[in-house]
Amino acid sequence: MAASTPALHPDIETVLVSEEAIRQRVRELGAELKRVYGSEELTVIALMNGAILFTADLLRQIDNPVRLDCIRISSYGNATESQGKPKLVHSLTLDVTDRHVLIVDDILDTGKTLALVSGMIRGLQPASLRVCVLLDKKGRRQVPFEADFVGFVIPDKFVVGYGLDYAERYRNLTSIGVLKAERQKSP
Repeated sequence: MAASTPALHPDIETVLVSEEAIRQRVRELGAELKRVYGSEELTVIALMNGAILFTADLLRQIDNPVRLDCIRISSYGNATESQGKPKLVHSLTLDVTDRHVLIVDDILDTGKTLALVSGMIRGLQPASLRVCVLLDKKGRRQVPFEADFVGFVIPDKFVVGYGLDYAERYRNLTSIGVLKAERQKSP
């Protein structure tokens, strides 16, 4: 009997990145990280909550010694667009001085959040600082910022799934899909 395709969530207009495409690209990103860092220890800084699934899957693809910390930034709230300047809600607990730091985030759109976080971490004198994002929405950039490692470049559509949310919903979807316009209203 042939495997059936999982049903599309009723709030999703279309799947933009499939579960299999995510799995494959995360494996490739792990290989890219291994080429860049060799066997060096990494301090991975994940931006919560959106990067939780991506970070977990990415770390399983490398065998380097890894120290993991999380930062929580608030920029969207219950909206579909960034609400001004990002706010640091929870900061680092690890010392990153003279460490190879990799910031991991789910999506790079305006660039404000990653510019804020990387500037803060750069001030702590890491040995190196790089950024890895699952998704890059180049059309939404408001500040000049580019990630060192990118999973997928996507169009300017509001997406959810695989950690990305709308009002804390849809993070658990296994693929990344465009949220239907009628669902993009305050809950």
